[in-house]
Amino acid sequence: MARHSLHDLTAFVTVATRRSFRRAADELGTAPSTLSHAMRALEERMGVRLLNRTTRSVSPTEAGFELLSRLQPALATLDEALDSIATFRGSVAGTVRINAPRLGASLLVRDVLPVMAERFPDVVVDLVVEGKLIDIVSAGFDAGVRLVDSIPKDMIAVPFAGEVSFICVASPAYLERFGEPATPDELTRHRCIGHRVPGGKLYRWEFERAGQALTIEAAGPIILDDEELMVDAAIKGLGIAYVASPAAEVALAHGHLRQVLAAWTPAPERIAIYYPGHRAVPPALRAFLDAVKASRS
Repeated sequence: MARHSLHDLTAFVTVATRRSFRRAADELGTAPSTLSHAMRALEERMGVRLLNRTTRSVSPTEAGFELLSRLQPALATLDEALDSIATFRGSVAGTVRINAPRLGASLLVRDVLPVMAERFPDVVVDLVVEGKLIDIVSAGFDAGVRLVDSIPKDMIAVPFAGEVSFICVASPAYLERFGEPATPDELTRHRCIGHRVPGGKLYRWEFERAGQALTIEAAGPIILDDEELMVDAAIKGLGIAYVASPAAEVALAHGHLRQVLAAWTPAPERIAIYYPGHRAVPPALRAFLDAVKASRS
């Protein structure tokens, strides 16, 4: 196979999976117009149309889908073959793409990336913050970060960062003015900071005590979709927030927030890195996983 043909086929796979010349061009480090011309030249050489183009989107044709289904495993095998000789270079290099929600990304920056910088300085960590649950394989990521219970069963999970609890917090000034709720039911008389999840729905606050589970539809004058902003709003005395414990730990330690309804805190959960179990692990991802494990010790 000619070298330029391999380059064009890799570019085709990127365009077909990203469904956008702009996003594919950003990933490949070229101009969208250059990429578009290359795809037209590829179609002319093959004698078949591979991509449907509109002013807003691009998608594979039937022939394009067929070619994509054949190329993806072939290129993955090629990548694995090239990665297999990494140990002969004496050091690990490459890029590992990680998808994570903001909380998980913050924990990676705090605990894992310093280990990566020290042990594997030639590995680039491309960390994308995303709240929605996505298919990391089809989206082109090497691994993702999620709560263990939300990780697909066909993935391998590596927990890190300890346990995470979901807690209610409020500022001392708010509690002095409005009082402290004794039970979750009393939240209906309080100003609660709503949490809109990536799918668009409002998150229902979950509580548990002595085996009794309770779910509350908290209401209030503010709805946010970012836990850091929720913590900031609670510090300002705007209401009670329901957040993952790491998001509030600094504010709690400095007395800017107080935990309420602690007796009703549900069982803690674990955050984990997860990755496909059916594929060979590239050296850069293996290095990242080693850093994750080292960060726990």
